[in-house]
Amino acid sequence: MNLIDKQLVQKKMKNRIIKSQIMRQLFFLATAFGIVVLAILLYRIFSEGIPYLNWQFLTSFASRFPEEAGIKAAIAGSLWLMAVTGPISLILGVGTAIYLEEYAKESKFTRFIRMNISNLAGVPSVVFGLLGLTVFVRLLEMGRSVIAGGLTMSLLILSIIVVAAQEAIRSIPNDQYEASYAMGATKWQTVRRVILPAAIPGILTGSILALSRAIGETAPLLMIGALSFVAYLPENIWSSFTVLPIQIYNWTGRPQEEFHLIASAGIIVLLLALLLMNSIAVLIRNKFSKR
Repeated sequence: MNLIDKQLVQKKMKNRIIKSQIMRQLFFLATAFGIVVLAILLYRIFSEGIPYLNWQFLTSFASRFPEEAGIKAAIAGSLWLMAVTGPISLILGVGTAIYLEEYAKESKFTRFIRMNISNLAGVPSVVFGLLGLTVFVRLLEMGRSVIAGGLTMSLLILSIIVVAAQEAIRSIPNDQYEASYAMGATKWQTVRRVILPAAIPGILTGSILALSRAIGETAPLLMIGALSFVAYLPENIWSSFTVLPIQIYNWTGRPQEEFHLIASAGIIVLLLALLLMNSIAVLIRNKFSKR
């Protein structure tokens, strides 16, 4: 006795195939729409900014005159900011992840900490700017300095690095732990010689994303009072500064159209800096992955 209705099966399969094709076309259109919008945006930025992108633009300070304006101070300020933000956030983020995963006992308190660290990644950046203004600028009297901006941006990206480092540590097989302990290694020796080298690719991936977010943020630095017009280079971590996003934001707010075109040139420089950072980090990650 045939219990399968072939006509019903064929009808259902036909409906499923039609639905699958419809969804496939919808997903393709959604992807194509995003690519087209991105292509239009990049075309406009490059077509407007390339004529202004020259050596004078890279080596000149900000100016009231569009033909004399440049991003020398903004580039130097961004480098100073990353030089402070990178080491602080990496040391604190990776150290926190190691403690939570390797040393902290499982309890409601540690689970509460992990949950809040994950939630911090979704907090608006302006909130961290207010925190930096209250604690670093006013309470600790650091002023509008590079160190105040670096500490504020470190708080902004700290949760991203912690979560990425935790996931990288969790992905390491237990066999490596057991082999290290079997050789007589202590807990710290296992972490330093086995766990960290194996987790570096994942940690670097999270750090790349975090630092890329930090170099493109404007709101926290505006809140702590970073300057938009700087005609000098920072001398140390206590100097006032500006960064590329703030300089671009300042130019786009000017009524003259020439400043808008110069802002496009600044956006190109910022995009190239992000691509360079990501490329270097990917090469380092791939090198450690092969090991």
